[in-house]
Amino acid sequence: MWTIYKKEIRSFLSSLIAYIVMIVFLATTGLFMWVIKGNTVFDYGIAGMQVMFDLAPYILVFLVSAVTMRSFSEERRLGTIETLTTRPVSDLAIILGKFFACLTLVVFALLPTLIYYYSIKKLAMDGISVDTGAMWGSYLGLLMLGAAYTSIGIFASSLTDNQIVALITGMVLSLFFYLVLGMVGDIKALDSIGKSVEWFGLEYHYNSMSRGVIDTRDIIYMLSFSGVFIWLTKTVFESRKW
Repeated sequence: MWTIYKKEIRSFLSSLIAYIVMIVFLATTGLFMWVIKGNTVFDYGIAGMQVMFDLAPYILVFLVSAVTMRSFSEERRLGTIETLTTRPVSDLAIILGKFFACLTLVVFALLPTLIYYYSIKKLAMDGISVDTGAMWGSYLGLLMLGAAYTSIGIFASSLTDNQIVALITGMVLSLFFYLVLGMVGDIKALDSIGKSVEWFGLEYHYNSMSRGVIDTRDIIYMLSFSGVFIWLTKTVFESRKW
């Protein structure tokens, strides 16, 4: 797994993908937090980073899908998938190596946003403190959400040799599990089952962690969600042997 991980990281850093992901994420969140009227920290008048944490899940849908779309699609298109599978590593190790490499890019994109926290803390008036608990809970939620999106993107990439199809499939699935399942709970006609369906959505657990109260049920759900899609990817990847 470590060999595949290093190979993927080198591949990312030798191309523009890693840098574009970080720049787009920082630029978009920065514009909404500090520049675009009606959405900035100053408009809300609250010493917090809620603007970024509300927006980040939607930005990550595109960025993570863009990063993961080449994971297996490019290997299939170039015909290097056979070479990859002849190495003395298991199929699961190959998948996990690619998964953690993509997730590392998500972490790299999130780390510079700590500057926002420092800036808000310095700008806050005397006697007003930043809700640190909610902030770290939100960062943990974003990390878990990034892992879930990555597992979906890896799965989408394993289905096709076309990167654009993998990108669109990854985005649609990510939005479905984050946004659509969350919206079901607001439909009055489905009131009897809506809340139960909403619980299976990523948004429900992300919002729960964003409140700063870390519930093990949320963490277990997020990890299990990623695990299921990694298992699905493994199933698709092994289908070449059938």
